[in-house]
Amino acid sequence: MKVDGKVAIVTGGGGGIGGALAARLVAEGARVVVADLDEDAAQRVVDALGGTSAIAVGGDVSDTDAIRGLVERAEAEFGPVDLYFANAGITGPPGLDIGESAWDQVLDVNLRAHIRAANILVPGWVERGEGYFVSTASAAGLLTQIGSAAYSVTKHAAVGFAEWLSVTYGDQGVRVSCLCPMGVNTPLLYAGKNSDTELGALATRAVTGAGAVLEPDDVAEVVLRALEDEHFLILPHPEVLEMYRHKGADYDRWLSGMRRYQNILRGQSAQQ
Repeated sequence: MKVDGKVAIVTGGGGGIGGALAARLVAEGARVVVADLDEDAAQRVVDALGGTSAIAVGGDVSDTDAIRGLVERAEAEFGPVDLYFANAGITGPPGLDIGESAWDQVLDVNLRAHIRAANILVPGWVERGEGYFVSTASAAGLLTQIGSAAYSVTKHAAVGFAEWLSVTYGDQGVRVSCLCPMGVNTPLLYAGKNSDTELGALATRAVTGAGAVLEPDDVAEVVLRALEDEHFLILPHPEVLEMYRHKGADYDRWLSGMRRYQNILRGQSAQQ
């Protein structure tokens, strides 16, 4: 996949990984709809890019009508959509007892938004014989997330849905990639720390203590190179693959290790 001349939609594009992806796509010749719940943030990303290769659209990208509107706007401005980056994501409150409405919100943004976008786009891609769906999941979708049950569960589900898309439509021209980074220097990484809860703080410490915290631009570079080779699993932190192998090789030992890591983090927090 070469992105030069392609039309892309990037959700959660008002900053972080999404903003960096939009910038990288434009730099490599794509035309991009930058979508975000915060339209002003999306517009700032577009303004920084200059030129006429990107537009900003505000809206709830987990809403079916809003997604359909994004696609229609992209088609009107640039032409048929070639790539869809389902990048918007939220952590949700930490813990188990967070209420049905919180679960629904995280499920909507982190999972159902992907399903709804695929429902709109995939039939046309199959008819055309090409299209590319890029799911931003997380290393939490392959491993787990200390602190946030909702984040861990929905990111696992996002990985599963991306796998299913690839298996079901891969022979009909639909490419699929799934981005699973660990720590990236975005507000999302520090949401737990800023939640004023023990579990939230543990969530942030668990990620920042597990490996390097990358900049969004570094992640975007890895993504674009992976798309060239049409790799399914995109791992900006290569060590995630080894962690994933250890998990699969001995699940019980891995779970024990995660509990031990959580207790170490709790002990460190108590000493501060």
